Amino acid sequence: MPRQLDDEEGHLVSLGAARLVAKNLEVGHAGHAVLKQVDLSLRAGDITVLIGPNGCGKSTLLRTMAGLLPPIGGEVRIDDAPLRSLGRRALSQRLAFLPQTSQAPAGVLVRELVRHGRYAHRGALARHTSEDTEAVDWALEVTDAAPLADRRLDELSGGERQRAWLAMVLAQRAGVLLLDEPTTYLDMRHQFEVLDVVRRLARAYDIACGVVLHDLTQAAAYADDIVVVADGGVVAAGRPHDVLNPDVIDHAFGLRVNVVRDPATGYLACFPQRPQAAAPS
Repeated sequence: MPRQLDDEEGHLVSLGAARLVAKNLEVGHAGHAVLKQVDLSLRAGDITVLIGPNGCGKSTLLRTMAGLLPPIGGEVRIDDAPLRSLGRRALSQRLAFLPQTSQAPAGVLVRELVRHGRYAHRGALARHTSEDTEAVDWALEVTDAAPLADRRLDELSGGERQRAWLAMVLAQRAGVLLLDEPTTYLDMRHQFEVLDVVRRLARAYDIACGVVLHDLTQAAAYADDIVVVADGGVVAAGRPHDVLNPDVIDHAFGLRVNVVRDPATGYLACFPQRPQAAAPS
């Protein structure tokens, strides 16, 4: 039975099953550890947001949990199977990863791009099946990218391109989705559009989502859980109202903030504390 906890008002909130779990994980490059003793669980239907200063290891952690980098120590399990026990295609059928920057051939149409997400199920040379067509059409529809299907990727706005890339990884029909800074280079409106799509999909299709974000207020608005990465490990983890406090932010980022609750939405917002400027004469 799924675990339950109390929300801020004391109501019971059901927690989905853990889909991707890191235990005592140590990650880095060429044997040099960047993060140690990381314990992390991504649950079905939930969004877990990773925050932390530049260079702290968030992307390295996400790539290790995606199976793209071997762990230095510890273990990652997906649906209770060791990640290392799965071949690349079998893993891609369970887990989809969208990096910070992605490259596509010049002139590729959006529908062609999204079809690449089906390679995990049929290989690059196999004939396209009706199941593939259904998955591609579904991914385009749920990301609101269907009207873009016959347009060239390089003709789209930043927000439209990001929805197309998101549709591609969703076409894998995986139960775990990892997104590394999906709002980078997007204006404010398109940032919220992309995050709205991710939250809607996580809820509707029980997808376990791990997302790296820089904006603390966005993290508060979209995360079920927040993981703060700094000083070579996880310094705080939990629900936004437990994690986003001035002491934790100061410890991780070296910046004092005011944390307030938006009266209109109920979400937390973080504002840097600045020395009061002299009044203009």
